[in-house]
Amino acid sequence: MDKTYFLTQTSSLTLVIVISLMFVFLGLYNSKKHQGLNNYLTANRNVGLFSLTTSLTASALGAWILFGPASAATWGGIGAVIGYSLGTAFPMFFLIYLGKKIRKELPRGSSLIEFMRKKFRKSLFKLILLMIIFYMFIFLCAEVTAVAILINYISGTELWITALIVLMSTLAYTLYGGLRASIFTDNIQMIVIGALLLISLVYINSSIGSEFSFEFIYEKNPQLLSLSYVPGYTAGLTFFIAVAATNLFHQGNWQRVYAAKNFETLKKSLMISFFIIIPIVFYMGFAGMVAFSIDPTIRPDLGFFTLLLKEQTELFSLFVIVLGLALTISTVDTLINAISSLIVVDGKAVINLNKKTNYLNLSKKIILFLSFISFIVASKGFDILYLFLLADLFCCAFVLTVFISFYDKSINEKLAYFSILIGLIGGFLLFPSPDFSKSLLVGILISKDLFPSFVAQSLLFLSFIIATFLPLFIIKMRKLHIS
Repeated sequence: MDKTYFLTQTSSLTLVIVISLMFVFLGLYNSKKHQGLNNYLTANRNVGLFSLTTSLTASALGAWILFGPASAATWGGIGAVIGYSLGTAFPMFFLIYLGKKIRKELPRGSSLIEFMRKKFRKSLFKLILLMIIFYMFIFLCAEVTAVAILINYISGTELWITALIVLMSTLAYTLYGGLRASIFTDNIQMIVIGALLLISLVYINSSIGSEFSFEFIYEKNPQLLSLSYVPGYTAGLTFFIAVAATNLFHQGNWQRVYAAKNFETLKKSLMISFFIIIPIVFYMGFAGMVAFSIDPTIRPDLGFFTLLLKEQTELFSLFVIVLGLALTISTVDTLINAISSLIVVDGKAVINLNKKTNYLNLSKKIILFLSFISFIVASKGFDILYLFLLADLFCCAFVLTVFISFYDKSINEKLAYFSILIGLIGGFLLFPSPDFSKSLLVGILISKDLFPSFVAQSLLFLSFIIATFLPLFIIKMRKLHIS
């Protein structure tokens, strides 16, 4: 039997095309007034409070918030929701202190890698650069896949069509206008996102009444709110560590650190973004818990849509498409410009081409290639969550070593390399297989029966803990040895 969709393909595609073209027009129009490399990389370092705040917030969010928090909430409960919320928001808090440091030491910089290049030799900063680009590429694939799946869920539109429209429209203005265009469109997108999320909250709360409450969740699934629910703690810590670590390496954030017209503007923008992001992500996770409590048979990642579209109204289907597109494009334009800026700024130190090479043009060619790969991934509808988690593991192994080195001059390249390598090895030994039933150490090299049940049930959590904190242990042991 054919599936009944909320909208016709014609209606959904028309809206997708109209919204995408609107952002193309706005981005190109704004870009004409602001040309040059400084505008492309750092928006001429004069972005004000409102623009910086909306851009930071819109870029931190994405279509993933419509799926991820709701899904995590169904098995990790309130702990997973809190961990997801804080993990997404906390990089804003950290960037206040790290941003002040890096702006002081490299006032004309535009990337984190420039600082790493100054502190470490070529081999290590090349590894960090490749890790950051890999992570952001996976993020790009995830965003395009998410919006393609969303439009397919609503209207049955083939995945490749949505992926093609979103990528082509975003590339059209981002490769031309750079960071200035990205920030300008982010301002509009964040206003749209905020308004639509508020409308959805009012509608869901009024339509299902008392069921949209902690009391209802506790009545149906008390374990999701229980303080003794172990999966809640492990899920919460896993998401906090993974999401916070990866976002600290997000070049889009570092571009905006440099784009602020002064440090006071940066500080205020980061704090405001912090307090905006937390309730948005929490709301999505809470909606997932409510939806699961109403109907335990629902697909976990569709919790928010189950509540919003339960009457299958065309109006709210259109609503969801606009919300999904605004979330996706605001993140995709940030990722495209971020990867491009890394190639422009740091490519010379990694890719030894002749002196006449135009690295801006080279970056655009590489972006087009990566976008094509993203298109292929999104068209196939691959489940890339596992690959995303793998990228997160890489970031976790790097995060403490890299950012402690901001302040600790005793961390040289040799120690940094060794600590990161040990963290990666430790994390990989416990990183679960795609079915999450075993890992290289637990279940393959050594029988699962020889480990406590908690270990076998918490492989993802333990792999992130080991990858994150083992490098710190190595650094501390080295210092004790020297002293």
